[in-house]
Formats: sequence, C-alpha cells, structure tokens
Amino acid sequence: MQTTKRLRFPIEVILVCIRWYAAYPLSYRHIEEMMEERGVCVDHSSINRWSIRFLPMLEKVFRQHKRQVGTSWRMDETYIKVKGVWKYLYRAVDKEGKTIDFLLTAKRDKAAAMRFFDKAMQANGIPEKVTMDKSGANKSAIDEINDAMDVPMLIRQVKYLNNIVEQDHRSVKRITKPMLGFKSFHAAKSILAGIELMHMIRKGQSYLAGSEDMSFADQFYALAGQIRSV
Repeated sequence: MQTTKRLRFPIEVILVCIRWYAAYPLSYRHIEEMMEERGVCVDHSSINRWSIRFLPMLEKVFRQHKRQVGTSWRMDETYIKVKGVWKYLYRAVDKEGKTIDFLLTAKRDKAAAMRFFDKAMQANGIPEKVTMDKSGANKSAIDEINDAMDVPMLIRQVKYLNNIVEQDHRSVKRITKPMLGFKSFHAAKSILAGIELMHMIRKGQSYLAGSEDMSFADQFYALAGQIRSV
C-alpha cells in the first residue's frame, strides 16, 4: 500500500490505527492515547479521516479475495444511529455464518431491500433459499425478484432459523457501541465497511495466498499490500 505526499504519517502507523478502530471496541481518543504510549503523537481527528478514507478502499480490495459463500442465506437488518437518527444496516450470512453482504440505508422499505438483494446477488450469485423475519417489505422485494426467475428462490419466514444472522449482528454492534453514533451517513458507510471487513477476516473468509497460516492482523496488512496506490 503506497503512500502519497499528502500523508504526514507512515502508512504503517495509519494501518495500525484504522485496524484497531475497526476491529476492537475503541474510540478515536482511546487510540490516540494508545499511540501516544508508543511514542507516536497523532490527533484523534486524523484517525477519523484515515478511517473514512482507507477502510472502504480495503473492503473493496477484500471482495476480490473473498471466499465463496453458501446458497442458503439468512437476511435481517439492524439499527445504526447516524446524526442522532436510526438508520438501517441490512446484512446477510449463509447457514455457516459467513458474511454474504451488507448495506446501510436511510429507510427500511421494499426499495431498500431491493437495493440490498441486488448488491448481494451481483457479488455472490443467486441463492437457493432466503430466510428472513416476517417483514413484509423484505418478502415483497424477494417476490418481485422471483417473478423474473425461471427457478424461484425458496423463501422462509421462520424466526428461529434467523438466529444466526441476529447473533452475527452483535459482533458489529460491539464495535460500534463506543462510537456513540456517526456524524454523517458517509462516515457511517465507510467505517461500517471496515468493521464488516475485519469481521469477515476473523471468520476466515479471505483466500489471500498463505492466509491460512497468517494471524488476523497479518491478513489485514497483507490485504493492504494488495493496493498499489491510494
């Protein structure tokens, strides 16, 4: 991952800061203090800017090295606070708990569900089964997609089958809790991309060469090495 002249700090420092922020329940000020203990004086606002700038870039590169997911999906949405207002994070995992995709939206309706399914299916293919809660909007979105298919997806609205994705939300919410909400929708999308990235690496969803023998941190730094310019 190459730097530009606009970066005041070595890229190694930047990567450590944004990895800590997206991987652990820490605030920017926590990381500022932790870096100061290591002899590096960096302002919390710089860590914020780095996170917003680089985390989506890394998540985009990760998609090129993401392992294939299963065809039985569990889909649900959870709440994320942005500027004091609840927004909606659509997420899906397969029956093994591997992350399929995610999407932050301003509304929770059929149009939002359609956008999520379109994104997830373009990246991961069309599933055989989709399990969801009793949401009429989500069901309506899948019904519309099925109407255009020769072999429709099986839809299951059984709450206990969705426990996998509901439990998986907790790993994301554990990281966002110390953040006390996001100041903008753009910042929320960028940082959530990083949090989901870290979560997927932890779940072994990277197939970078040699990743099986790498630590969680080393997989992240190896991924950063795939970026030629920023």
